[in-house]
Amino acid sequence: MDWTPGGLSGDVEDRRGSSGGGGFGGGGLGIVGLLFLLIISLVTGRNYIGSYLSGGGASHPSQSVAPSGRPSASPQEDRSAQLVSWTLDDVQKTWTKLLPEQTGRDYRRSKLVLFRNYTQSGCGVAQSQTGPFYCPADEKVYIDLSFWDELRRLGGSNADFAQAYVIAHELGHHVQDLLGIEEQVRRLSAQDSSQKNRLSVDLELQADCFAGVWAHTTAQRNIIHDADVTAGMQAAAAVGDDHIQRMQRGAVSPESFTHGTSAQRVGWFRRGMQQGTVAACNTFKTGGVVPSSNQP
Repeated sequence: MDWTPGGLSGDVEDRRGSSGGGGFGGGGLGIVGLLFLLIISLVTGRNYIGSYLSGGGASHPSQSVAPSGRPSASPQEDRSAQLVSWTLDDVQKTWTKLLPEQTGRDYRRSKLVLFRNYTQSGCGVAQSQTGPFYCPADEKVYIDLSFWDELRRLGGSNADFAQAYVIAHELGHHVQDLLGIEEQVRRLSAQDSSQKNRLSVDLELQADCFAGVWAHTTAQRNIIHDADVTAGMQAAAAVGDDHIQRMQRGAVSPESFTHGTSAQRVGWFRRGMQQGTVAACNTFKTGGVVPSSNQP
């Protein structure tokens, strides 16, 4: 994939230096943490609250912090952060143009949060174990860059375009949010809990397809090549429910799927990449449960 490393986008919030990756109250402990310190102070007679507020608890004791205030990162991590940043800007630039043209809706830019271990999101605590995700409550994408190691463990590629596919997928959820699709799915899931998993699969597959729509534009601009597409397909397959369950349990339970099979994820990503339109990404089953993606 042809891209140019550089600084971080203005749409990136780099929280990797916040209290062990915390980000609670701008890197603080948050209300619960402060209450805990208050209880310990009362029990022990030591003023832990004062120590924390004066800066004594501002850094994680086991973490090495660079002079800039951000924990030192390896050259590989810095490169990954720059790739994520470049992808974020390119995907958002693409949707700023395509969304009004294809749906009549304006695109509103999302933010992306880089963190280590855990941080606070509008949807609750974000942990590295959960993997990258989009939070509709604050319209931000969250990612711990250690996920690329997990992706490789699952048998996926962590090549440049594979990483870019993951970011484009999460921004696909932002597009769903802007189109009102995410809200409809949440409402329908609450109305009929038996449909929750099926609707979740449809939502995830559509985000894969939207990632493919962005990939369609990169192919037109000669940014990606055949090997990149292969890496993207491999990444999509690695995060299929059937593949993950087979690795973790040795068996597959289709009734518990929430993201779709490897074949489905690859298929919808390829469909978006081939057709390059929002209209091509109506993953929801026929019957009018959820309107077409270009008519939310």
